[in-house]
Amino acid sequence: MRRLVLVVAAGLLAAPALITPARAAPVQDRAVLTLEGAKAVLAAAEADAAKRGLKVTITVVDFAGLPLAMARMDDASTVGVEISLAKARTAAGFNTPTGTYEQRLQKEGALRLLTLPIVASEGGIPIKRGGRTVGAIGVSGATSQEDGLIATAGIAAIEAALAAKP
Repeated sequence: MRRLVLVVAAGLLAAPALITPARAAPVQDRAVLTLEGAKAVLAAAEADAAKRGLKVTITVVDFAGLPLAMARMDDASTVGVEISLAKARTAAGFNTPTGTYEQRLQKEGALRLLTLPIVASEGGIPIKRGGRTVGAIGVSGATSQEDGLIATAGIAAIEAALAAKP
């Protein structure tokens, strides 16, 4: 009988663990974009711009929108520094390519987007790992579409690097 009481008591003590929902961990592990990764993105985007004969500014930021790497090509506009950073920050902060906002802004009634702290033209693309944004690239200095193509070349480089590593 004493053994039965101990087994029942042990079962009752374990019951709250079965009923209580699991708590989230107080700290999460998160992938981060390294300086090496940022340089790879920057180099690929710069090579694409040079191939196209364009002079642009390219900025790569971390998930929080803080700059990791930037290059202003010779003869590129000086205002491109601020615009490329703003595009990268928009893409990182909203986890969405900036071209999405350009498309939305062109629709009727979308002027409310102008009140957000965003850049609504192509050229800003988030860098993702495992579905989470780890950084972003921003390009400024050519047409909106060309900025987007150059940024895409940078994204392709980091995706290729990630696919090559286990």
